[in-house]
Amino acid sequence: MNKKLPYLMALTLASSCLIGCGGGGNSSASTPASAPGSSASGSGESSAISSSVPAIIEDSLIVHYHRDDGDYKTWSLWLWPKGGDGKQYYFSETDDYGGICTEPLSTFGASVAGLEIGIIVRDPDWGKDVGEDRFIALDNLTPDDNGNYSVWLYTEVAEIYTKKPETVAFLRTCAFTDFRTLSFKAGAGTVYKVALYIEDSKVIEQAYDDGVKNGELTLPEDVLIDRPYTLEVTYENNYVARNAVSLAPLYDADVFVENYHFDGDLGALYTKEKTTFRVWSPASIAITLKLYDTGTPSKFASGSNTGSDTPYDSIPMVKGEKGVFEVSVDGDLDGKYYTYSVTNYLYKNAEIVDPYAKAVGVNGLRGMIIDLDRTNPSGWDDFMPAQIDRKALTVYETHIADLTSSATWNGQADKAKKYSGFHLSGTSYEGVSTGFDHVKELGVNAVQILPMFDQANDETNPTFNWGYNPLNYNAPEGVYSSDPYDGAVRIKELKELIRDYGNEGMNIIMDVVYNHVNSVTGQNFDVLMPYYYFRYDSSMGLTNGSGCGNETASNHSMFRKFMIDSTRYWAKEYKLGGFRFDLMGLHELKTMAELTEKVKEINPGIVIYGEPWTGGDTPLDKFQQASKANALSFKGYGAFNDRIRDGLIAGGLQAASTKAWATINSGSARGPASNVMAGIKGEQDGTSDPDVTVTYATCHDNYTLYDRVKAAHGDSLDDATAKKMNLLANSVVFTSQGTAFMLAGEEMLRTKGGNHNSYDASYEVNALDYARKKANLDLFEAYKALIQLKQQLPGLHLAKAEANELEVVRGSDSSTLTYVVAGQDGATYKICHANGGYKDTSDKIDFAGYDLVLDTVGGASLSAETAMKPFQTIVAKKA
Repeated sequence: MNKKLPYLMALTLASSCLIGCGGGGNSSASTPASAPGSSASGSGESSAISSSVPAIIEDSLIVHYHRDDGDYKTWSLWLWPKGGDGKQYYFSETDDYGGICTEPLSTFGASVAGLEIGIIVRDPDWGKDVGEDRFIALDNLTPDDNGNYSVWLYTEVAEIYTKKPETVAFLRTCAFTDFRTLSFKAGAGTVYKVALYIEDSKVIEQAYDDGVKNGELTLPEDVLIDRPYTLEVTYENNYVARNAVSLAPLYDADVFVENYHFDGDLGALYTKEKTTFRVWSPASIAITLKLYDTGTPSKFASGSNTGSDTPYDSIPMVKGEKGVFEVSVDGDLDGKYYTYSVTNYLYKNAEIVDPYAKAVGVNGLRGMIIDLDRTNPSGWDDFMPAQIDRKALTVYETHIADLTSSATWNGQADKAKKYSGFHLSGTSYEGVSTGFDHVKELGVNAVQILPMFDQANDETNPTFNWGYNPLNYNAPEGVYSSDPYDGAVRIKELKELIRDYGNEGMNIIMDVVYNHVNSVTGQNFDVLMPYYYFRYDSSMGLTNGSGCGNETASNHSMFRKFMIDSTRYWAKEYKLGGFRFDLMGLHELKTMAELTEKVKEINPGIVIYGEPWTGGDTPLDKFQQASKANALSFKGYGAFNDRIRDGLIAGGLQAASTKAWATINSGSARGPASNVMAGIKGEQDGTSDPDVTVTYATCHDNYTLYDRVKAAHGDSLDDATAKKMNLLANSVVFTSQGTAFMLAGEEMLRTKGGNHNSYDASYEVNALDYARKKANLDLFEAYKALIQLKQQLPGLHLAKAEANELEVVRGSDSSTLTYVVAGQDGATYKICHANGGYKDTSDKIDFAGYDLVLDTVGGASLSAETAMKPFQTIVAKKA
């Protein structure tokens, strides 16, 4: 899924400035519904729906859709060829079943063979009839005599029918509610008899003389979770249909955890003498280990990277206690690749990558067995991340490619957009440092990198993507590697990057996205344990708390275990300095607390924080969510403070024209000073503890700071004033309590040309343009000074009790905010910020006895009645 789409933002809480969704540029919704050029046969605004079906000139896909409410004007289709862009299509005709959309197959590709067409049924606000992306595989359909392929959909039913169903032939709910009870609820129609089957064996039957809409069955024995259960339903007119029974509600039961939770190690457990393969899959009846000499399927072979589709060995695995399949293979398998072929009640011989795979081949299609010792670069054994008080952290957020994408980087072309370029020294542009040297010169002590785990990308044909489309969580992404075909190369190159930043005093923080996956159907978790790893609604549709079509179920113990195992692995093997959690509100307080405790066993000083919100509605109990409303319960981890962000620049989902304290430019509007004052003290909604607060004005989501202030004022704002607003906002950030956070490029007045959602905009749009650094060196120097001040001034690292005592004084018109903090050796520092509403008649600031440390505007003359200037920050020291 895409990181975040404009239409999804409308569904999100106003505070959600950092929403993370995944899916890369080649997913279903890669083109927003409002995108220009979204026209094709059957698309465009529909003013009327015909009741007659027109003649079809060429081979077509025909989608029939039934709604109980008969509304075929509001609802439409979003269709795309798998791996391509999507467009909107309307129901232009109706028949006795419902709406009809007809589209020539040539729209989706030149060949029908192997063609898969993604389909979403949606309303104008991108509400989805069924949560997950679905795919129509034409190879599984039989064309009619005219060469047309037809499918039928029914509202709120995930199944894609290949023949016209009776409108009563489904159940809205059909699930086991405990190990002895089945519950069902009919859609249209009345049920007169039900019979439960395991495969072809009848378990129990129940008749209803008067008919029912819903009911329960009590089983004679406990449910077998590795067997397919089917409910045969007899409706009026003796119409009989069969419905698969969901096991998903059982996974919340304590007895399931007791019987099936596994605490041991999973994955490919390598030694030179043998490798033990271990995978958790209680629902499966058979798993076969497949071993390959190469990680490259034939269709991705290139040059010397030959491919193969045939394993050199296939070994049945043995199912043991807790539903764990295991097999050991003698010999040194380092460098070999592997997959699992899985069979259960939902999937048959589905070949997947091990969720615990630590290395992968090209495009993440096969796991790699690896001796990790050989991926350690020189000096790795002696390297450790720095132990830094999180309140002294200055975090610089960037993307692997952004640092080196611009021609102004002036580094080696083959290292641009790569791990190796990210830490390449010696680059410059017309006398100013670029890339790695630029970040070193800036002086930050932590760099947060947008997701760099393996993503659902084509590593043989890279396109820009933020990376919120998870594929293999425990292996690095290959797009940034010099050789994506060799799973060991990306590991070593990422370790070299982490080592070199660490040796310069900068810890690497990894952006992690455990809250959703790129697509559920066929995904490794879903194949191994259908309906376990994701959340569902009462009718067994995927819920969408991520805004990306699915959300993971970290409330289930084995996914909680996976998150803990995964983060501990990254912390230990890659020596990371921290984790930033995407949409942390979709994880429970319990999960985050346990994870933090376990990861700190690896690195006591590791910093963990996340977005304390969701990307949409979730069934997770609001009192369990690791959201800002529950921030008082955060233990050892923190969260982004959108209160100070909104107070400074009116970020998030507020209108682009909205102005806030740092972006007003007249005396008529003083701005929301109270939120800024609270943020200076480390307060946010729900807590006032600097140890759980990440203070910021901008991040990768939404506008850059320059673009945001320009959008607030339109063409009336000159660049000189925009620069002052930029610096004022982050002057407050870097002189506040809590962790200080900034988006890369704000120090050089970065612009994305007004693009506020650049998840796949292009390398050029997202690149850091170092010509802007040369043009704004005064701004860069001011950022350097602020960063150094934040790191070194003890009074900016206050604990909770001390921060609560900090007094922030606002001027009588709220245009100034002044406070005093402690320095070293008994010194005190007075800090004053003035916004654009400050006038000569505004309050004067008493700086008597203070020496100037920092003046962001220039021309300050300190006295007992110092007149501030608009957008000015003054920091002064008294010995």
